[in-house]
Amino acid sequence: QVQLAESGGGLVQAGGSLRLSCAAPESESISTFEDIGWYRQAPGKEREWVARIRVGSLTVYSPSVKGRFTISRDNGKNTVYLEMNSLIPDDTAVYYCNLQRRFPAAVNYWGQGTQVTVSA
Repeated sequence: QVQLAESGGGLVQAGGSLRLSCAAPESESISTFEDIGWYRQAPGKEREWVARIRVGSLTVYSPSVKGRFTISRDNGKNTVYLEMNSLIPDDTAVYYCNLQRRFPAAVNYWGQGTQVTVSA
């Protein structure tokens, strides 16, 4: 089982910023994944997607975070990032990174999650 190492979560006041990181093991180059994303799950709610990089470089964002969050990746460091600015209490959730690939075999990896708490 591939382990994705997430970090960067924490407690921040509304209006503040955080940067989440998701490091993949050397055995799995993030450049080989077709769909790289960040998801979040708030208490009592279903997991929802937040931001994704698809088919190389196309980035898409959930309307709730567009203009405030930025997803990026550093192939040299084998790491995916989520820069979060202008945070609001509704952003409070556990954030998960996700890597998906269809070839040569379908794989779908999740990180262990990192807690982000935004205080009013």
